[in-house]
Amino acid sequence: MAIPDLMPHPVAAKYAVLVDVGYLYAAAGEVLLGAKERKEYRVAADELIQSLQKHAEERISGELLRIYWYDAARDRVPTVDQRVIAQLPWVKVRLGNLNARGQQKGVDAQIRSDLEALARHHAVTDTILLAGDEDMVPAVEAAQAYGVRIHLWGVEPPYGTNQAERLVWESDTVEVISADFLRPFFSRAPQPVPVTPPAAAPSPAQVFAGRAPVKPHAKPGQVAKLGPSRPRVEDVGEHVAQKWILTRGRDNIRDLLPGPILPTVIDTELLIEAEKELGHSLRPYPEARVWLRDGFWARVYREFDLGVGVSSK
Repeated sequence: MAIPDLMPHPVAAKYAVLVDVGYLYAAAGEVLLGAKERKEYRVAADELIQSLQKHAEERISGELLRIYWYDAARDRVPTVDQRVIAQLPWVKVRLGNLNARGQQKGVDAQIRSDLEALARHHAVTDTILLAGDEDMVPAVEAAQAYGVRIHLWGVEPPYGTNQAERLVWESDTVEVISADFLRPFFSRAPQPVPVTPPAAAPSPAQVFAGRAPVKPHAKPGQVAKLGPSRPRVEDVGEHVAQKWILTRGRDNIRDLLPGPILPTVIDTELLIEAEKELGHSLRPYPEARVWLRDGFWARVYREFDLGVGVSSK
């Protein structure tokens, strides 16, 4: 008679990484640059996330569910950086609100809710929590009650500690990320330089002037389809810029300066918005996309009193 195998078999881990961006950025900015506010430094967030993901893979042998990136924005309208991060694979951006005094609202509640829900639904066996607030303790305890192991990560403090003592106690493992690990991804923000009126920023048309124009190929016997007019496309570019200034906020748009190159994500959003306004696609007309950027930057430069080169018509 065969004896049943009663020995437990190892179960492959499945884990999530939950990052309180407010804690991570503030703690890293302080230890690396002595900075007190986020506007004092720049973060290569996409590279930082990739390094955190690799570090997690080295610590936990298993499958990554995803990285949850908890941040805040005015009226929950994502910034340029947040839009770029949201496009990264295996990354889910979760936004709380940033009030007029720069305080985050709703971020901790989102982290607690997700931490508990992932455990309750048995979506993960382990969770890496990069945070420092004592408000996380009840959610940590609840997740552990469902059998999930909590691995707390912190940022090396300049002195003392930057994580709540109870949060450290309740976590299953604790690791402090060194300043050397984070240093490549943080740099001091450049000081704004006044723009003198004679200095003109190049327009997108000037930047791309060296590129040979792409002409649509018409089949024999067919007439090539004419694209939209330049003034119309530039007007739409200005309209989209004005709309974004009002809905996304001046600080958000200022992050795009000095231009005229747009991040790929933002450039695609500009194209989509313009096509909605025009009621047809601009994709067959590369020159129209340059005019669209021209109009967009013309409005942005006026908003911030910057000079702009005028493209030849």
